[in-house]
Amino acid sequence: MATVRNLKIKTSTCKRIVKELHSYEKEVEREAAKTADMKAKAADPYDLKQQENVLAESRMMVPDCRKRLEAALSDIKGTLAELEESGQKEGLEFDDARSIIAEVEKLFQSSEL
Repeated sequence: MATVRNLKIKTSTCKRIVKELHSYEKEVEREAAKTADMKAKAADPYDLKQQENVLAESRMMVPDCRKRLEAALSDIKGTLAELEESGQKEGLEFDDARSIIAEVEKLFQSSEL
């Protein structure tokens, strides 16, 4: 049985994962720039290899984060639908949930282009 509290928790989870995704994307950009700079300056091969490993690790986190966000999105949609079926449709929690769903769907649409 879905409750408003569950909806609030799932909304917060989606917000956190969106924030993590943006953080990982920025980290990939930052590490890619650092790797390119090291290559341009002909850095020590060992240091360069370590930096490439850091970059690869950062890149691996983006798809993982996307999968978690997709799961959280379907979870929050299910909870919202269940609550709406039971007659609860109004309140701040519902508005927050709808806005985060719209934000996440927009994020996925913009990344598919």
